[in-house]
Amino acid sequence: MIHLVIPGQPMGKQRARTRTVNTKAGKSFVMSYTPKKTLNYETYIKELFVIKYPGFVILEEAISVDVVAYLTIPMSKSKKQKEAMLNGEILPKTKPDGDNIFKVCTDALEGLCFKNDSLIVRGSFKKIYSSSPRVEIVIGEV
Repeated sequence: MIHLVIPGQPMGKQRARTRTVNTKAGKSFVMSYTPKKTLNYETYIKELFVIKYPGFVILEEAISVDVVAYLTIPMSKSKKQKEAMLNGEILPKTKPDGDNIFKVCTDALEGLCFKNDSLIVRGSFKKIYSSSPRVEIVIGEV
């Protein structure tokens, strides 16, 4: 079983962007690219994985992926609200979206931890508040 902790505020996968590129020959084409912020976050996840699991053999069987995102409690909340958030009585209904957090994590680990994300046959996601923002990923063979 793999357990990886990504310290810091959770981030969701951003949509691919497009831009029109003009060539010197006067032709133009549309190019898609992944935003830099997403690339940096995926690289961060990859680096943490390689440091924690050096020489890891890529999984090629069916896997389960469970992701828990611990979001920062907003400073603007009252002491009572902050306590309720820490106790799980108030849950985050804000961005980043849960599916985008899950996606950025699985995309970063694809080809490094598991062969392809089509191997994910079971998964779960949870978003809660914490005084220590992070993302925790647990991957296991089914």
